Amino acid sequence: MIQKIDITDPEHAKAVLNVQIPSYNIEADIIGYQDIPPLKDTVESLQQCGEIFFGYYCGKKLCGVISYKLEKNVLDIHRLIVHPQYFKKGIAGELLNFIETYMGNIDTVYVSTASKNVPAVQFYT
Repeated sequence: MIQKIDITDPEHAKAVLNVQIPSYNIEADIIGYQDIPPLKDTVESLQQCGEIFFGYYCGKKLCGVISYKLEKNVLDIHRLIVHPQYFKKGIAGELLNFIETYMGNIDTVYVSTASKNVPAVQFYT
């Protein structure tokens, strides 16, 4: 089930971090660079980031997250993360499809990842 996350709620922000940190640790290992900004996030920085968050829940457990900002019909995806325990289950694809459908008529979608993160580059391509 996919539902909106109130990232200003400290418990929700903590749950997002519990997905984000293990997920970005995998990316850091893939690209050979451990100093990526998402690994420095805190509950407080997430609460203040200004992004809109949706979560993919397996029962009551948060397994994946997508966040974005929208400006003038441009959807800028800031995070698309899945907890490593749930890799290869189609969660990232479901979140991406959901957000594209949820947002409706969007002129442009931006997403970025490290060029060395071959799995993510292949996914977005």
